[in-house]
Amino acid sequence: MRKGVLRPGHIQLRVLDLEASIKHYVELLGLHETDRDEQGRVYLKAWSEVDKFSLVLREADEPGMDFMAFKVVDESTLASLTADIEAFGLEVTHKEAGDLKDCGRRVQFTAPSGHVFELYAEKAYTGKWGVEETNPEAWPRALRGMKAVRFDHCLLYGDELAKTYDLFVDVLGFYLAEQVLDPDGNRIAQFLTLSMKAHDIAFIQHEEKAKFHHASFYLETWEDILRAADLISMTNTSLDIGPTRHGITHGKTIYFFDPSGNRNEVFAGGDYMYPDHNPITWKAEDLGKAIFYHDRVLNERFLTVLT
Repeated sequence: MRKGVLRPGHIQLRVLDLEASIKHYVELLGLHETDRDEQGRVYLKAWSEVDKFSLVLREADEPGMDFMAFKVVDESTLASLTADIEAFGLEVTHKEAGDLKDCGRRVQFTAPSGHVFELYAEKAYTGKWGVEETNPEAWPRALRGMKAVRFDHCLLYGDELAKTYDLFVDVLGFYLAEQVLDPDGNRIAQFLTLSMKAHDIAFIQHEEKAKFHHASFYLETWEDILRAADLISMTNTSLDIGPTRHGITHGKTIYFFDPSGNRNEVFAGGDYMYPDHNPITWKAEDLGKAIFYHDRVLNERFLTVLT
């Protein structure tokens, strides 16, 4: 049942070297810097995104994710969802409008998995970068690097997956697109979506709370993924794995690290879902093929390197 959550809105990442990180996200991924604030945070967006920012970078002593945010339909929806989250048993923190530059008020809460999420209704609408809204061209000519189209999703590691599922499905209105079950039928991975996308957020069972696996940025084609692989080598960027195809979602993918060790993905294709589709199920004993469809072998670094 839809509850008025629209889509992923932004993510705030901690980075060790701000200027090196800006160079990575702008010159390699192809994001665009849109602003900076008095706290020293830097705001970026991909070219097709209509709001002012989708990625916020904050310099810190350790890498990782501060929070991930979802945009909701309007202020009344934000108020009703806030009440629903509190009724679920979670404490809500209110962030005033402007705490993030040109973003309206936000409500923050910590999921049972330990990750911090927030909801908001308003953010400055700046339109697509380099493309007019009347008679738009296919894409801006001045794109750089991997030419990321949009911030797409996050994969997070933590415990209490069942209760986290209840929060996202029963309270926030996501639905289950894909899952991995262990031999006893327990869900050890859940891929949740708000729309026709393969997933907007995913969780993997892990003994530690609040671990960040990756932020994913969407590219259009498999050829774009191969070009991203070339750019990773050209810039001596730390490669994790790929290019390859997932079994889960069937998306084409490559993983690599920003200068602080936060994992990035660029992702193309993937299955489509509707709310009336049955969830796709993978068996834990076939996890190698589920994650890396071609070589069908689990990569230890992919499973264990987290921030």
